[in-house]
Amino acid sequence: MTIKNYPQDQLAAQPIGYWSGETYRLAVGGLRAALAEEDLTQPHWWTLNHLAGAPATWTRPALTARLTSFDDQDTDFEAVYADLATRGWTTEAPDGTLTLTDAGEAGRERARARNAAVHDRMHEGVDPTDYAAALNVLRRIIHNLGGDADLP
Repeated sequence: MTIKNYPQDQLAAQPIGYWSGETYRLAVGGLRAALAEEDLTQPHWWTLNHLAGAPATWTRPALTARLTSFDDQDTDFEAVYADLATRGWTTEAPDGTLTLTDAGEAGRERARARNAAVHDRMHEGVDPTDYAAALNVLRRIIHNLGGDADLP
């Protein structure tokens, strides 16, 4: 796909809020639609990934505290945990730690493949160096405005 070229001075005068917001809406919308095909939400996805990345170390309160910083929908994380348990995708030990089951890992892998397809579409025609540069510009703006520019 070809997009129209503009002079650098015209691009530099564009509002970052509009472009970052539009990128967010389209990127997150695409990911949410892909996850919905598995009857999952982003909080389900975050939960599955955190449990897969650190098996038997997350409790509900600790995981909720970690995931709340990503959430823009006032998610009821207890409902997410209950849904995953009802599906048989997670178990909870007597000490309160959550574990992903084999069925949960299979669901996570299906969702990962769907998300990867969306990511591939986002990256079409974008050089990895340019992508990294764009992220660094956004990180600098976040830092300049008092936000946390560290990687999640």
